[in-house]
Amino acid sequence: MTTFALIHGGGGSSYDWHLVEDELRARGHDTVAIDLPVSDPAATLWDYADAVVKATGDRSDLVVVAHSWGGFVGPLVCERAKARALVMLTAMIPAPGEAPDDWWERTGYSSSEIEDEIELFMHDVPRDLTEAVLAHDKAVSEGMNMDRAGREPWPLAAWPDVPTRYLLCRDDRFFPPAFVRGLVRDRLGITPDEVPGSHMAMLSHPRELADYLVSILT
Repeated sequence: MTTFALIHGGGGSSYDWHLVEDELRARGHDTVAIDLPVSDPAATLWDYADAVVKATGDRSDLVVVAHSWGGFVGPLVCERAKARALVMLTAMIPAPGEAPDDWWERTGYSSSEIEDEIELFMHDVPRDLTEAVLAHDKAVSEGMNMDRAGREPWPLAAWPDVPTRYLLCRDDRFFPPAFVRGLVRDRLGITPDEVPGSHMAMLSHPRELADYLVSILT
């Protein structure tokens, strides 16, 4: 049995993963999804990573899955805990010494002209689920203060020694596929795998995402 450590993105919460958790558990695996300490203004990137490591406890056969902003955290978890694999799900890919707040300019990211957050992030998620997730995430992130973590240089000198895959979402309007393919090539030297779905594919395509995560075990 594999344990999947599921890391949410900025402004998200562990609840973002609940459908994927159901799918993975139905396939006989264990899951750990936690809320990062985003309301603690003193929390560092290592604090975020250590919160994930603490939640996984002594579980073995660990696969770390990092979404969006969580891409700055997932590799640090792999540095702290022995992981079987790291999956970056439409995630930010950090470079050594690069702060999350600086990532946007340094990667040449161009923001979308879409102003509606549902159309930008969750356009293919059922509306009732969208409203439930937004209400939950906003309640969890109330008082969110990621200033220190956002300004902190990414602390690793190199990518951790763990098999890494990048999963691109073909319908993502926030991190467009063309931008992501170039970033993955330049920073990881690999070709991303692809699944259908928006930036929140764990909500719009949980079964496909779970199938992918299980497939990498073989």
